[in-house]
Amino acid sequence: MPPGPRKLPLLGNLHNLMGPTLPHRRLMELAVEHGPLIQLQLGETSTVVVSSPELAKEFLQTHDLNFATRPFLPSAAILLYNGRDIVFGPFGDYWRQMRKICVLELLSPKRVKSFGPIRAQEVNELVRSIAMIAAGEHDVQAVNLSGLLFSLAYRITCRTAFGNKAQNQEEAFLPVLQQIMKALGGLSLWDLFPSSNLVRLVSGTERKLKKLHAEADAILEQVINEHVANDDEHHQDNDLVDVFLNLNTKNHGLGFSITHVEIKAVILDLFLGGSDTSAVIVEWAMSELMKHPRVMEKVQKEVRKMFDAKLVVDEADLDELHYLDMVIKETLRLHAPAPLISPRECRETTMIGGYEVQAKTRVIVNAWAINRDPRHWEEPTEFCPERFIDTYVDYNGQNFKFIPFGAGRRVCPGIQSGMAMVKLLLAKLLYNFDWKLPNENNSLNIDMSEEFGLTVKRKNELFLIPVLRHPQPQ
Repeated sequence: MPPGPRKLPLLGNLHNLMGPTLPHRRLMELAVEHGPLIQLQLGETSTVVVSSPELAKEFLQTHDLNFATRPFLPSAAILLYNGRDIVFGPFGDYWRQMRKICVLELLSPKRVKSFGPIRAQEVNELVRSIAMIAAGEHDVQAVNLSGLLFSLAYRITCRTAFGNKAQNQEEAFLPVLQQIMKALGGLSLWDLFPSSNLVRLVSGTERKLKKLHAEADAILEQVINEHVANDDEHHQDNDLVDVFLNLNTKNHGLGFSITHVEIKAVILDLFLGGSDTSAVIVEWAMSELMKHPRVMEKVQKEVRKMFDAKLVVDEADLDELHYLDMVIKETLRLHAPAPLISPRECRETTMIGGYEVQAKTRVIVNAWAINRDPRHWEEPTEFCPERFIDTYVDYNGQNFKFIPFGAGRRVCPGIQSGMAMVKLLLAKLLYNFDWKLPNENNSLNIDMSEEFGLTVKRKNELFLIPVLRHPQPQ
């Protein structure tokens, strides 16, 4: 069995995760003390934590099939239609077919490209709103960039998922979605003691989650019904709900019908993964750029050299911005949106790294620790995009020293969609504005504290003062 800290009766190792240190940081500390593969008893569940690229490759590639399923989490089962989604759903024929739909139909390169006008329109609207503040007659006020980014990401996700048919539901859905993300991102006692009726009853978690699920379900059902009522429109595949509805009219060979339950489960997945992740990446990128003026100047110079002659930031040219790509990669290395990859479960007892991992053991891969492994990264805590100049590393989990979106069968299927949004938004912000800290603060004093959840965002929102470069932003 892998080594680990001493356990307490009933609690196991829960006490090792208590305190002010966030879980991904605390688990890295335990890995330094006990090794890159440690065993913890978290409630009634046995858990191993992986903190090295070599071992991550064993779990996520060599033995990927044996670790392809998810553990049963009562909270996810209630909120996400009892495993009919693809993020928390168990591995099997249904999961394979639904993920195939996501990859080939919902998140394909063609589909991502088709939503380009939506991204451009929403990002341009954000730039114009910031420009109005920057061009104000009075003293320019700092903008809450964090708030603007998360609102933008939510609007884009709504438009790609719902189209223009569900504007009334968008406002009602946001607070419900935020509560669901909070519930899934926290440390639930019921998930740690899933067989305990006492924990279930005393905590009141089941009642709260069922109420929350009912609220989300009612909104999503109304959205789907409105699409069905506009049958002629949804045949055009204008949005992701349309795509799902049209699949039942095609010979897709799934072996099962796609009901409203499946549509709601996967659409909710897309909101959980898409409405926060891209905003978190841009938020941390802007934070690091403000903290490192040299890098800010260099990446702005690249962006402006590319687009000054064209006077418009075109998504088609973003792949030519190589230093911007390095900045994004370095941001992801230091600030993986989900530093602890969603847990997997061992299907059959196997040997990994010389240790026995028993069936039903939960597996957590600490991407945050791996992305900062000093054996693979020189000065791993420093923000230095140039480290990627002579190193080809992509986002797709092929190089196990850099896995910001996971790897293997469970790698995030929405990478291309999310990164298209990140590149366009960052390029627009860097091209159109110079940025200052409020109250003439020193860049070295920027607070980089984190808040743990389904994604790890800034603990304190990022406020910056925009300085407009051109009277007409592009």
